[in-house]
Amino acid sequence: MSADMPPAEFSFELHHTDGAARRGTVHTPRGAIRTPAFMPVGTAATVKTMYPDQVRKLGADIVLGNTYHLMLRPGAERVARLGGLHQFMRWPHPILTDSGGFQVMSLANLRKMNEQGVTFQSHIDGSRHELSPERSIEIQGLLGSDIQMQLDECVALPSSEQDIERAMELSLRWAERCKTAFGNQPGKAMFGIVQGGDVSHLRERSAQALSAMELKGYSIGGLAVGEPQAVMLDMLSVTCPLLPATKPRYLMGVGTPDDLLQSVARGVDMFDCVMPTRAGRHGLAYTRRGKVNLKNARHADDPRPLDEDSSCPAARDYSRAYLHHLIRCNEALGAMLLSWNNLHYYQSLMQGMRDAIEAQAFADFTAATKHNWASGDLKPVT
Repeated sequence: MSADMPPAEFSFELHHTDGAARRGTVHTPRGAIRTPAFMPVGTAATVKTMYPDQVRKLGADIVLGNTYHLMLRPGAERVARLGGLHQFMRWPHPILTDSGGFQVMSLANLRKMNEQGVTFQSHIDGSRHELSPERSIEIQGLLGSDIQMQLDECVALPSSEQDIERAMELSLRWAERCKTAFGNQPGKAMFGIVQGGDVSHLRERSAQALSAMELKGYSIGGLAVGEPQAVMLDMLSVTCPLLPATKPRYLMGVGTPDDLLQSVARGVDMFDCVMPTRAGRHGLAYTRRGKVNLKNARHADDPRPLDEDSSCPAARDYSRAYLHHLIRCNEALGAMLLSWNNLHYYQSLMQGMRDAIEAQAFADFTAATKHNWASGDLKPVT
């Protein structure tokens, strides 16, 4: 097979380490995923306010689709009839779909859970649906995603240790059922999800039990759900060393730029989060010098761009005064430009981390990045 041809199977290759930080590549038939990787969230088959080509050019190797939302609208069977999610959303590169478990957790008033699965009401029209481990995998197969997630129960924090343990054990049983339902799908992968809340020994039990299932990848769930960052980082320090070094590690739903830096330092390979696009829609920009709130009146007469040295046109070519105007007027272009800027910043941060790990300079990169954040935004013009 030619070196230029994509592999027929899913695999993970670890290239460099610097402390616990890892630089690797997830190989899939639809393309390589450079790690550490940030996956833009395409909840309803779109990364909000962004064209697919833009997302790709910013450096994204993979995007995330949401099983819960896509099963409700337009429907997994319809997407399958239309050629699958890749063709439907015009993204021929890798796609990861979550299981729907997190959204079901957030619908606590609209769902009932038992050993078999979850019965819930649609937040759209109140219709009733059943989501079992087998149905979740079936939906993800109909969508055609490259990486599929097991169905799990994610509890909000804080919760009692008893409830956290119950949910963790249920998630392990569901992982076994998902593995059976997934079977052997050439070129694709199913990831298990480590649960255990903020209880170290439950995280350890979950990680060890999932590792014994010999899955193709492992996710860390149930974090960034209300706990302080320090708790999240403690749980990563407990969990990551127990997961197979030869498999990718994915921290779900995280997070801020600092979360990404700190989590990579503890051995995480993959991330997703709505934060860059959601913040962009609400007037918040991420830059080398930290966050900039374009709603603030101090930007109204500022002719300078967000970052004149940025390679992103949204950051370099539009004045702060114009961005402020767009956001204050609720113009769609404001959300588009700031989401563009934010995703560019996130992908640039990931590339910086990959380069630093290869150069055995991750600690220096982290220190320099934090120094830039601490230096603060440009002083207002006077």
